[in-house]
Amino acid sequence: MDTQMQQSREISSRFAPLASNVRAAQTWGGGGRGYEVISRQIANIIEHCIDRLDPQRGERILDVATGTGWAARRVARRGAECVGVDFAAGVLEVARDLAMPGTSFAIADAEALPYEDGEFDGVLSTFGVMFCANPEAAASELARVCRPGGRMALAVWPAHGGVHEMFKVLTRFAQKPGPSPFAWAETEQLERLFGHSFDIAVEDAVSYYREPDGASAWQSFVNGYGPIRTVADSLSASDRMSLERAFVELHEEYRTPLGVLMPRPYRIVVGRRR
Repeated sequence: MDTQMQQSREISSRFAPLASNVRAAQTWGGGGRGYEVISRQIANIIEHCIDRLDPQRGERILDVATGTGWAARRVARRGAECVGVDFAAGVLEVARDLAMPGTSFAIADAEALPYEDGEFDGVLSTFGVMFCANPEAAASELARVCRPGGRMALAVWPAHGGVHEMFKVLTRFAQKPGPSPFAWAETEQLERLFGHSFDIAVEDAVSYYREPDGASAWQSFVNGYGPIRTVADSLSASDRMSLERAFVELHEEYRTPLGVLMPRPYRIVVGRRR
């Protein structure tokens, strides 16, 4: 085989989901451009996470599971160079369309990042890496590509509050196998995953999800959030209606005179690379 062709294939295979994650990549990419609506609703959390990362002008930051690139664009506005990676082509194509100076985007799997050891001054993930099927591999990769003295900042959902309740509704219709993503907010799990590589500190806060009503919340998520869209599309007509009803009822529990106002606790995890 021609050496140049072989090298090209090796590089291409590095910038691709692991074989075990191809189906998950298709699921998470299912929201496409609609995922921008989901990102807009967590924009304040993304900003909080970036504040704690504190990217500096001229630094190189990696945004893992970037989605449509909202966080990467915000990092670039602070003068740092941000590389956004995601294994889901459906959302990454949107990130590339919305790219701005200082950002670049590539297909890559968080469990096998195609970058050199210590290549980045900081690593970032907002509600992305927590959903990896292999938490140990993802955590190891975050540590590997972050230089000694560099920083990590994660935003993760805990096992209580609005997002956890939403996933409880979803799993009534499609049980998700594997480790719970909400374990990433637990102190013991963070210590197990990162205690050998980062000095960790955490900060808890609450964001509020706002919609005119529960039906609007359903439309936002069934159109833009890959896991919900994928499950809904896999159901029979009657089961899809049941999922929609349960989703709307959950959000209507948080109805005010002005609309839905759902509290969504979250945790910011910050680490300094040893």
